[in-house]
Amino acid sequence: MSFTRASLCHAVLLALSLCAGPVAQAQAQASPALPPIEQFFSRPAFNGGLLSPNGRYLAARSSAKGQRDFLVVVDLQTNQGKVVASYNDADIGAFQWVNGERLIFDVNDRTVAQGDVEYAPGLFAVNADGSQLVQLADRGVRSQTGTMTGRRILPWHTYLMPARGAQDSEFVYVRNVVWKTGYKRSRVSLLRLNTLTGQAQEVSRPKQDVSGWLLDHKGEPRIAFGQDEDVTNIFYLDPASKEWRKLTSFKSYGDNPDDITPLAFGPDGKLYVAARNGKDTSAVYTFDIASGKLASEPVLNAAGYDFDGDILTSRDKVLGMHFTTDAESVEWIDPEMKAVQDSVDKLLPATVNLVSPPPQHTTTPWVLVRAYSDAIPSTYFLYNRETKLLNKVGETFPGVDPKQMGRQQALRYKARDGLEIPALLTLPPGGKKSGLPLVVLVHGGPWVRGSSWGWSPHTQFLASRGYAVLEPEFRGSLGYGSAHYKASFKQWGLAMQNDVADGVRWAVDKGLVDPKRVCIAGASYGGYATLMGLINDPDMYKCGVDWVGVTDINLMYGSANHTSDMPDEWKRYGMPEMIGDQVKDAAQLKATSPIEQAARIKQPLLLAYGGADVRVPIDHGTKFYSAVKRTNPNVEWVEYPDEGHGFYLPKNSIDFWSRVEKFLDKNIGKGAAL
Repeated sequence: MSFTRASLCHAVLLALSLCAGPVAQAQAQASPALPPIEQFFSRPAFNGGLLSPNGRYLAARSSAKGQRDFLVVVDLQTNQGKVVASYNDADIGAFQWVNGERLIFDVNDRTVAQGDVEYAPGLFAVNADGSQLVQLADRGVRSQTGTMTGRRILPWHTYLMPARGAQDSEFVYVRNVVWKTGYKRSRVSLLRLNTLTGQAQEVSRPKQDVSGWLLDHKGEPRIAFGQDEDVTNIFYLDPASKEWRKLTSFKSYGDNPDDITPLAFGPDGKLYVAARNGKDTSAVYTFDIASGKLASEPVLNAAGYDFDGDILTSRDKVLGMHFTTDAESVEWIDPEMKAVQDSVDKLLPATVNLVSPPPQHTTTPWVLVRAYSDAIPSTYFLYNRETKLLNKVGETFPGVDPKQMGRQQALRYKARDGLEIPALLTLPPGGKKSGLPLVVLVHGGPWVRGSSWGWSPHTQFLASRGYAVLEPEFRGSLGYGSAHYKASFKQWGLAMQNDVADGVRWAVDKGLVDPKRVCIAGASYGGYATLMGLINDPDMYKCGVDWVGVTDINLMYGSANHTSDMPDEWKRYGMPEMIGDQVKDAAQLKATSPIEQAARIKQPLLLAYGGADVRVPIDHGTKFYSAVKRTNPNVEWVEYPDEGHGFYLPKNSIDFWSRVEKFLDKNIGKGAAL
């Protein structure tokens, strides 16, 4: 049965209140007023959806004003939507289909910050019609709708698997996480759980501790991986002998040219992995289980980028791969899915359109599409492969007017030592392309991928206020090859910092930026880079914004009164090699410590920290603030006592970014005295 656009909108409207009319790119009338800050930092109105394995239902998590997030299921045959789970003291969290008629989900509390969290996520299961609601893992919440069936309850430290299982019975696999003291994970066991009875059985595991699992194409455990001191081990469960054996091992930290990342098993039983295989960048290879060797040629190689993505399959073949280069994209191997992609792209020419593969246990015509651009937040559609029609399901940030957003481009510039630095540059709306005030936004990590091309609340908020935004992928940023990664070792506050400054010089030389109106900002490592930027390049940066930032490398190692959730193995093996040894590199760590160098910072500075942060404990902020305010009267301090490593509650995000807006306007914006 096919839907008219109006009928599906009616069904979704009943359940979600999110249907927005005919499919079209947002073309709201431009308003002279700036878009309100709440538009950027309120919670997403819609977080996508999942088609059931039989293709009959669409499940989604959504909310209405003044209500908790609820779980809704739309029957695509009858056009009817139904709220199948809701709570008066919790919000629906992650969810997955167990089979064509049943869902499993957890919950959270979106009204409290990290420091006030009292409950684990718990686990629950419910049918698509709202019946047979069962609590599976302990949390202590009670359902507002339906009758909960009492069963044996698993302990609180039981969590969903990130990957779907077979989706053809009432069973799923879930993780039992054993914790050490100090917020540190010890090992992860796997349980086979009956979502109707609540009965669970532990899966056999290797003798060594395991931290992660990978299911095969049939939804059964096949790969386990864990770390022993400075070595990562990958184990394989032989389906014939039912015995685990070590597949491969490699160094966990630093330069590890032999590492592989298991991605998925194909329907033909082949194991697909991401590996460098002697090259600078990683690609997708098949891995021979028997010989322990990679294929000589990659299945997919994104030139100039490490593979970062997923393998997309049907019941009987590999369909394609979803991955990120400058932006997200999908490369389809299957001709039918290529045709679907072409059809969707013609209907939505202004966005990147990520088409999900169809459910595996059906011939349903429906597929889900996530569409986005630099100026358009993620919007979700259902596409009918038979009628070739699109139906809008929901928007993450409804009301965003693309005309009021900045336009973004991916670019590369040369650092002073010749290394090529990828970056994103977002120019504010209005057409001006010279003499702009600039905010350099430095990502955290630092050994992660920063932003990819697309709509971002932080970037677009700054652009909407008239600022150009430069986001450099300085050396160490992942995704750009081994040489780019290794060039960052022991370069905190040194070459890594120069990469950021060289991006500013590039923008100034191009005439894009007013050199007298540049501010540096960032969180976590980005906060550290903000402070070191003010120290190293005082004539370049007129101000800085640091939230939850590292302020001393020695403090990261910990002390009697200062601990974080970073693994002991990281401090023992990774940090000395990649950041600096406390003894051998003592002079360098002092020279690149914002606390030790605080007296050199004379520019206006905004600091914001979370009192419940276990990644960068608040000592980083309070010790630095105490040091810098002795010689700098232009330092603003704000603490969110219950927040962690980043600000979870919208009211705190809105408060913080309101402060940022005023701070920037005063120092490099229209209100600045230049």
